[in-house]
Amino acid sequence: MGLSALASNERAVRHERALARRLMRRHGTASRDRWLISYADFMTLLFAFFTTMYAISTVDAVKLSSVAVGLQTAFDSTTVDVQPPTAAIMRGVLPAGRGIAGPAAAGPDARTEIERALGDMLSSHRLQLTADRRGLVLTIPEATAFPAGSADMSPAFEAVMTRLSDALQGLPHGIRVEGHTDDMPIHTPQFNSNWELSTARATRVVQFLIQQGTLAPDRLSAAGYAEFHPVGENATLEGRAHNRRVDVIVLNAATSAAEEPPANDPKR
Repeated sequence: MGLSALASNERAVRHERALARRLMRRHGTASRDRWLISYADFMTLLFAFFTTMYAISTVDAVKLSSVAVGLQTAFDSTTVDVQPPTAAIMRGVLPAGRGIAGPAAAGPDARTEIERALGDMLSSHRLQLTADRRGLVLTIPEATAFPAGSADMSPAFEAVMTRLSDALQGLPHGIRVEGHTDDMPIHTPQFNSNWELSTARATRVVQFLIQQGTLAPDRLSAAGYAEFHPVGENATLEGRAHNRRVDVIVLNAATSAAEEPPANDPKR
């Protein structure tokens, strides 16, 4: 009886040992293969990343193609040259991010001509010359251009406009004059609102340029924006002074093409 129990216990021990070995082998294999889960996750993330990059590059290519076609149609040109923004701005002909090959981009440089004609006033900060998506913007403060509440050009402003018209005479660009005011209401026998004042000032500048005889009238346009295109805070005296201004804009090719065509344009 004792030998039988001993043998039975020995068999139970061997069975338990065999079961433990199987469990160890099973768990050991699982531990060795566990890295496959992390590897699969990593590969999935890589696939998603490169798929996203490919999708982005494809969208950009489509957008670039549509922009090129649009430029060709707008400017009736078979050659479109997308140029660096800095080069476009430095020429003073095209806005940032745009380029066009053809007569509109050739010839004398507008910025150079304006700086040559008005360099003394630009360097003394009496005038400001900047570039934006419309073209070159020459900003003349009200203090230089007009008496307060008036559309009569000052002698100093007439001299500036004479020098500017001479500088732009040989260039092909359109010229737009914009009048701006601050938000202080105006009500005089001549002007009932800032709309009337800003428009009258812009129109008076265009009339003066036409009288000079150096710029063709079909190159000129006038617009009044009252107080609604501010460049400074109307809450301060300094800000209001910045807002009371006249902007003379040398239009770039893109803006000129978007302007209303002349009456004798066959494509009208």
